[in-house]
Amino acid sequence: MKKLRTIEMQRLTVDEFKRAEKLPLVVVLDDVRSMHNVGSVFRTSDAFRVEKVCLCGITSTPPSAEIHKTALGAEDSVTWQYFCSAKEACCALKEAGYELYAVEQAHGSTPLQEFRPVAGKKYAVILGNEVKGVHQEVIDLSDGCLEIPQFGTKHSLNVSVAAGIIIWHFVTCHIKHLPMCAD
Repeated sequence: MKKLRTIEMQRLTVDEFKRAEKLPLVVVLDDVRSMHNVGSVFRTSDAFRVEKVCLCGITSTPPSAEIHKTALGAEDSVTWQYFCSAKEACCALKEAGYELYAVEQAHGSTPLQEFRPVAGKKYAVILGNEVKGVHQEVIDLSDGCLEIPQFGTKHSLNVSVAAGIIIWHFVTCHIKHLPMCAD
């Protein structure tokens, strides 16, 4: 086996990315403090063609050298929108027909491996602050909570790692419906 060279990877240009069909998923960041986490979420969202990232509350927005450090330009390809609060973002998404799922450990949460997104539906997942998690008022607006099973002693994941796991779950459930090339 030989590593691929960049030219062999057939990467989309930013314009091709913007025109390409997207995964019907919006990622909402609820008061995420770390700009490195924000950048990592952008980069993962680019990799899997997430529709949009909503940056809420104290979550930093591009342009930012710290976000760019981990996003590596994905902040330019992925559509993003700022909201004063995650509650405001979630109300707008609900009105636009999205089903909302907070990624949180909560009474009655659904283990991620048991959740199957339905083709044709639009979803938004909300990831919370690194210490406090998703605000309760946002959980109250959600259609449910998704929980990533954990088997160690910590029972918490870095927000960008959790985002990657959640996004990948949606990708694997939608892969048949998402063409891999731009039109």
